[in-house]
Amino acid sequence: MADSNYSMEETRPMFYIGEHETKRPLPVTAELVHHAQDLGYDMLTTPITNDHFHSRVLSLLSSYTHATEGSTQAQPLPLIPALEDVDTPLVPDHLISQLIAFTSSWIDLGSSDPVIAHLSQQVFNYEVAYAAFCGVVTLVVPGPRAANGTNGVAQYARAIKEALAVGAYVQLHILMPVDYSRASEEEDLGNLARFVRPEYAQTATTQANNSFAAWDAWNSIRTICKYNSRLSVALDLPKKLPSLALQSRWYSEPVRLLILSAKAFIPNEKGSWVLHKTSQLFIMRCMRLKTTPWLLLADIGPIPGVDDPEEQFEYSGGYLSPAAAADAPSPGSSVTAAPTPAEAAQIAKKTGKKSSSDPTPYLSYMRYMQRNQPPSTQLERFGDNFQDYLQSPLQPLADNLESITYEVFEKDPIKYAWYEEAIARALEDWRDQQKSTSSEDGAVVIAVVGSGRGPLVTRALNASLRTGVPVRVYAIEKNPNAYVVLLGHNKNIWGGQVTVVKTDMRAWKGPVRPDGTSGNVDILVSELLGSFADNELSPECLDGVQHVLNPDHGISIPASYTAHMTPIATPKLYADVYSRATHGGDASAFEIPWVVMFSQFDYLSVQPNQPHVAPQLSDGRKMRYFDLSPPLEPLVHTAWEFTHPQPPTVLAQSSLRRGGSAVGGGGGLVGGDGANEHNFRHCKVTYPIQEQGVCHGLAGYFETVLYSGSQGPVELSTNPVTMDAKSKDMISWFPIFFPLKTPIHLPSNSELEVSMWRQTDDRKVWYEWLVEAFTTIGGQRIRLGTSDLHSSKSNGCLM
Repeated sequence: MADSNYSMEETRPMFYIGEHETKRPLPVTAELVHHAQDLGYDMLTTPITNDHFHSRVLSLLSSYTHATEGSTQAQPLPLIPALEDVDTPLVPDHLISQLIAFTSSWIDLGSSDPVIAHLSQQVFNYEVAYAAFCGVVTLVVPGPRAANGTNGVAQYARAIKEALAVGAYVQLHILMPVDYSRASEEEDLGNLARFVRPEYAQTATTQANNSFAAWDAWNSIRTICKYNSRLSVALDLPKKLPSLALQSRWYSEPVRLLILSAKAFIPNEKGSWVLHKTSQLFIMRCMRLKTTPWLLLADIGPIPGVDDPEEQFEYSGGYLSPAAAADAPSPGSSVTAAPTPAEAAQIAKKTGKKSSSDPTPYLSYMRYMQRNQPPSTQLERFGDNFQDYLQSPLQPLADNLESITYEVFEKDPIKYAWYEEAIARALEDWRDQQKSTSSEDGAVVIAVVGSGRGPLVTRALNASLRTGVPVRVYAIEKNPNAYVVLLGHNKNIWGGQVTVVKTDMRAWKGPVRPDGTSGNVDILVSELLGSFADNELSPECLDGVQHVLNPDHGISIPASYTAHMTPIATPKLYADVYSRATHGGDASAFEIPWVVMFSQFDYLSVQPNQPHVAPQLSDGRKMRYFDLSPPLEPLVHTAWEFTHPQPPTVLAQSSLRRGGSAVGGGGGLVGGDGANEHNFRHCKVTYPIQEQGVCHGLAGYFETVLYSGSQGPVELSTNPVTMDAKSKDMISWFPIFFPLKTPIHLPSNSELEVSMWRQTDDRKVWYEWLVEAFTTIGGQRIRLGTSDLHSSKSNGCLM
């Protein structure tokens, strides 16, 4: 048991926590770094330039302003002389790898004043170039000023794009607030924005009451920079986070730094500094990502002991008492302003807590959060290496799967149990309804078609033992390597009860009777479903083997399946596909439906009337979202359905068309004879878009009814709306992703129409998809944009 707990503890993410001072008074030395590490910090931050350089730029601006006042002659824009050693605390040494560098916050890259913009651009380029020269890897750049509104974002983005070329190995993190309305933009006297000339002063074109304005600015920046992999977000968290919709949107972005200032903390009854519950949940959720963000504690006071290196501290390491780390007791405390130092001292005095009892109270609390994360779920542990990892769909008909692929499927704790339940119910109904069987001795004949290494064969035998209904089992498998394993299992595990047949299921003639003729099967069992239900050709395979099924009472498990989809924002996956298409030599990357375990994404269309804040549990505690899915429930529409067995008339018509006879018609619509056109599908569905966003593609899921009888249905689902109710913790299938070549921008209260086709030419099956965006203005429906018509024909699934 101890080993089990230890293993569980090891799965919890590590917090990498740094200390940031907006105005660090001293250069970061080796002694300071080691001292901070002794206290428990993993990194420190440093400015690239200092007050000396700032003063030099202000003096240059002042001289230029005086020189141009009253002058009628055009003056060249001012040029800043090169950096000198007195202008920067940085030097290229071994400490650089442990530092996060910040560019100057007093410049304004998006200024409408060309002089201010020109000076800002020079300062920025100097700093990026010198930081790159010194070996800085992580560089934080203050985002566009909120006071500018939407003005200057394009100019700011252009500067960032140029900086990415200047520092070819530097990771740029754009410092953004979650919501401009919650951010306090304090400008000191030396901020260049204060020196904009009157003729260039303009009213910021802000979007009134638009909580997504900060996200929209970031979206413009990364779009102009073409989703550069070295561009990400440093998110400044407020004391209380806004709506779940906005939290989910930021969660979907490449957030690499979470910044928590002293103002983000609130005191609890013990006088300890804690985070609001919304912040705790957001941080915990981010820490479940494959690439976890670093945490920066900003302006929480100077590092203790800097002035006295000999001072001794007892560092808590995050082992806080429950009382010390308890949440603030009342809703009121979560929305009041942060206490002043005097008020904080009064809180400490009132509670009897000595301010010096813990030299790093904020850090201790974050370590406490780290130690008290909930353990990873089974799905998280299984998918840890697959988060947002693009995989090509399987081609089980064209390719023979490897043993490791089968092994991954067989680890599912839910799927095979539900299959066994479905078979058991079918056998019980068969017995209770006194149906005749296809065998001479009354045993129910079961064929597991596409049996792989045999897990469903084992489950069929288990179902027979459970119900007491005798069975005769056939295992049909075309993979010659899996066939060897099946023969071994039959000898060593199944006791020779199974007839193993090596053949494509569509070519199997059925069980051989004693007289040499072919018989029928009572129950066909298969696990041919893919991430979008039919994308691994389950319809075509089951059509091809249906001729062996008992025409009177035959049962197919599964009996039916439906494909489902919803639009999503997933910048990470889009950037990955874009890179493959433009740099990886895969020109068809946007034409492939990718299998992927979605992690860092956001649903664009959600169910109506959902809460804007985390709902309450019955005991008053907040609901905890520690799964990898966004907390808002998506609107997921059904694309189409397949049922088995097919009506005999459908297969008869298919047979008639095969071979191109005149009676069968003029051939298929997209090639071939049209023998498989009964498996063509098309849908057009509409999604309301509540909040502005960008659609990068469609997430696809499926649901299946394995069997529905007297005891009700046995179902499996990957649909996020129904999965927990139908097959919670199932891990066999990841969703599917239909990407868009060009992301579609969507305003609030717009609509997205999705058209999807399942096409076939009798040799392969492929999908085609496009999306259209609409909004309504003055009662008139206006088209905002249409995507390309994407087609996976060149990568279609071969029949």
